[in-house]
Amino acid sequence: MAKKLIFIVALMIIGCSQKEKSQNFSTVEIETIFSDSVSIRAIEFLDNKTLAFAGSNGVYGSVDVRTSKVRTNIQKFDSVLPGFRAVAHTKVDFFMLSVANPALLYKTGENGQMELVYKEEGEGVFYDAMKFWNDREGIAVGDSMDGCLSIIITRNGGNSWAKLSCNVLPKAKEGEGAFAASNTNIEIVGDKVWVASTSGTVYYSSDKGRSWEAQQTPILSGEQTEGIYSIDFYDENLGFGIGGDYLKSTANAKNKIVTKDGGKTWKLVADGQEPGYKSCVQFVPNSSGKGIVTVGFTGISYSNNQGETWKPLSEEGFYTIRFLNDSTAYAAGKNRIARLVFK
Repeated sequence: MAKKLIFIVALMIIGCSQKEKSQNFSTVEIETIFSDSVSIRAIEFLDNKTLAFAGSNGVYGSVDVRTSKVRTNIQKFDSVLPGFRAVAHTKVDFFMLSVANPALLYKTGENGQMELVYKEEGEGVFYDAMKFWNDREGIAVGDSMDGCLSIIITRNGGNSWAKLSCNVLPKAKEGEGAFAASNTNIEIVGDKVWVASTSGTVYYSSDKGRSWEAQQTPILSGEQTEGIYSIDFYDENLGFGIGGDYLKSTANAKNKIVTKDGGKTWKLVADGQEPGYKSCVQFVPNSSGKGIVTVGFTGISYSNNQGETWKPLSEEGFYTIRFLNDSTAYAAGKNRIARLVFK
């Protein structure tokens, strides 16, 4: 593995907008571009050329999507190899956050080395996902402690993070948290943010995390392994959530939800129909909100009508997926990262 990794983010301005278009995928071609003995649940495009990732055993790295060249490194904390389940970025920095105790949040430092900017210790510490509104303000979410979800926020570009008091957050249910399955418990559009929990609740803030409200959804959430595993929003109104129970992966009742009013109300969709449990959902870019792809260790499924009906495209398992454009995506899972071309 390379000893040093320097992330150089040079976001390109696209001179013309892409048009929305009708899509109807029937196949997906899958090419593995990175294999290792790690579990990878966190990937993120830094720009249209670079995919960043982080996983188990302290492993993190980047993929040049033009050449498929992979660079990797290992981040240690003392003698510990952290398990990373969340990554995010600004225009100038890359961030990665570990699960479990202690929670360790790193950002790009000098000379390509990662710098520890937040550490939290304590029984029950477990962080699940992270995302930025802009280059100054970001959020990470973890399991509940002291009666509310653990939410930390930065307002200075990730140089420091502060944990929100339970006084400003809705009361959590007993044992409520989020699933660190795909780094998609959080979705941001403009100043708004939605956070999905294991109890089937969606927490919402319209002002970058300064005030909060909670909306209970009808998704399955009675057991510890049930709830919302992943959410995505196409715009500020249209959102989709998916989950189920990973211990009952073929069960397909009450595991898919949709909102068309920005999360004020959610309804079940394709109830009792395929797919069953999935860990990540993403809207297909430029599909007018009709195209949706979802992945899990059970395979890849696709809908071209906002989730009303689905078809399986592959039995190959992944934990998480991100689209590079409206037909190419990258997915990660157990021991690998792959390039997916939808046709």
